Amino acid sequence: MSILAYGLNHSTAPLELREQLCFAREIMTDALKDLTRMGEVQEAAILSTCNRTEVYCSVDDHTSTRPVQWLSGFHGIRHNEVQPYLYTHPDANAVKHMLRVASGLDSMVLGEPQVLGQLKEAYQVALETGSIGKLLNRLFQHSFHVAKDIRSNTSIGSHPVSVAFAAVRLAQQIFGDLSQQTALLIGAGETIELVARHLHENGLKKMIIANRTVERSRKLADEFSGYAIALSGIPDHLAEADVVISSTASQLPILGKGAMESAIRQRKHKPVFMVDIAVPRDIEPEVGDMDDIYLYTVDDLKDVIQENMNNRKQAALQAEEIIEAQVLNFMEWLNSLDAVDTIRALRRHAGSIQDEVLQGALLKLQNGADPAVVLKEVTHTLTNKLIHTPSSQLRNAGVNGRIDLLSATHELFDLKEQDIPKK
Repeated sequence: MSILAYGLNHSTAPLELREQLCFAREIMTDALKDLTRMGEVQEAAILSTCNRTEVYCSVDDHTSTRPVQWLSGFHGIRHNEVQPYLYTHPDANAVKHMLRVASGLDSMVLGEPQVLGQLKEAYQVALETGSIGKLLNRLFQHSFHVAKDIRSNTSIGSHPVSVAFAAVRLAQQIFGDLSQQTALLIGAGETIELVARHLHENGLKKMIIANRTVERSRKLADEFSGYAIALSGIPDHLAEADVVISSTASQLPILGKGAMESAIRQRKHKPVFMVDIAVPRDIEPEVGDMDDIYLYTVDDLKDVIQENMNNRKQAALQAEEIIEAQVLNFMEWLNSLDAVDTIRALRRHAGSIQDEVLQGALLKLQNGADPAVVLKEVTHTLTNKLIHTPSSQLRNAGVNGRIDLLSATHELFDLKEQDIPKK
């Protein structure tokens, strides 16, 4: 059994392709069932965020291309269009990759904690679907433990750097003082909550939060003295917004060019700063072509994020050392599974010989044989039967020059020098 991790992320694939290959929450279960129906895939989990789509699975053979080709096939895209952007990591490299992802070392924002929550959600969905077994369960739990260890024992999480932070920092660069601006935040998930927190901490006084469910947006709005509306209420408030930041799970755009044209007219062409953090995008790309609109996507935030990463680089080196050690720990456990199966097979074999010899001895005792004689025969017969096949294999090893097998026998049975008869 092998582990395989494959996918694409913000470093390897453009936003347009990531949009096409993302998995909405409502199709995740069906996707996992479809993948594990493939005979070669025993267990599977899918991590799908705005920055990455990755599949983690246990497979019979990690060199098979079928599990990897499944990703493009499921989304109805030709594999040769996706292949140049894909990475694949087998076994120890797969373990290392998941640990790096869980710890935020593979994120656009080095050390960001959000991806750990997303990985836990991916694990929960797979668990509920029934696509997680012993191997992946152990790997996910191991990754959660390592991520916690890194966050506790390095300073990688001590600096407030995230996509949300970068979006707010960019707004500051454009407007300077945010206290006189109005922000419209679309969505009510963790990213928007972070955006709201950073805006509030940087002096923004007026905040409108729109979400499909008003109750969720109201809870967030109450925390930051904002105003909650439904998505349907956006057109009525769009013209008020100097800053628009959107991050929803919608499969279709929330804001189109027509709505923004109307808002800009009402604003008398006062500029609007917009950040679309969602994948698929919440704001139609054509909006960015309009005068007086400054539209940024998650990919555009890279330069801003880079400025805030320097403080985390030294901590990342410490984290990488922890991960290297933890990969070895996990692979030792994984390799031990083979030993467990071999030990069980050996015990079953020895048990069957024991039962056979015991039945013969009991029969002789029932027929009146001398117990002392039977006991002596039992020990002699049992010993001979147990070492017959190994002795035969060792003789063949000597004939064929298999010194490795002879040496392994010495180690396996802890044979000492005095145990070997002199020639």
